[in-house]
Amino acid sequence: MEKDAVPAKSRFMNARASGNKAYIPTDLEHIANVLTHALSVIPSLVGMFLLLRHSDDKWKFFSGFVYGAALVALFLVSTFFHYVFYTRRFKPLKEILHKCDRAIIYIFIAASYTPWLLLKDAERNFWTQNLSWIVWTMAMLGIIYQYFFHERYKTLETLFYLIIGITPGYAWFYMHEKSGLWELCMGGLVYIAGVMFFKCDGRIPCAHAIWHLFVNIGATFHFYAVYTHLINTDHQPKEISS
Repeated sequence: MEKDAVPAKSRFMNARASGNKAYIPTDLEHIANVLTHALSVIPSLVGMFLLLRHSDDKWKFFSGFVYGAALVALFLVSTFFHYVFYTRRFKPLKEILHKCDRAIIYIFIAASYTPWLLLKDAERNFWTQNLSWIVWTMAMLGIIYQYFFHERYKTLETLFYLIIGITPGYAWFYMHEKSGLWELCMGGLVYIAGVMFFKCDGRIPCAHAIWHLFVNIGATFHFYAVYTHLINTDHQPKEISS
């Protein structure tokens, strides 16, 4: 076991990590962490294929590629990281993957909003025209922060995720047509609710795996909204004008 491991409270959960030390899952928690995101790797690949297949212009294709690639990367990197962590070997690789796992969250948040900010028609003002750049700039700053301060200020890091995840909601008020935004909001609320478990390692058994399940559900809401209301719009019923 690694040097910074803490004594196990039970086979289901270790004691909480002190200070800014990393939490060391039990074997059961490791397996749950791997499986809960591994089961979403193939569906995310299929989802990306559907997004690209049904994109009928360059902006849909670009948006579908950015969102789909980030979706696949999120689950693939997470699964690989948790598997390497579970093996208790390749510690340098584990540390690199841990940083990548956290950094990909910033990319995924920005990519999740990209189709909405590029494909939805909205009132033109400084913020709606530049919000996509603002979100991606925030994501890049988050990655830089993650590189230099990895695991040092955990609460601040979680706050950054929430800020970048909520800020693009500003565009909602300026969109002319709001189909799909209900699913977008529901997915966002699922992610936010899951953060409670993200911060509960050592308090709730398999808390991180439960967080993964919230991510799976939130991603499902968001994929459905992007695919149905932004990409595959030819299959939507036409509105009858009065």
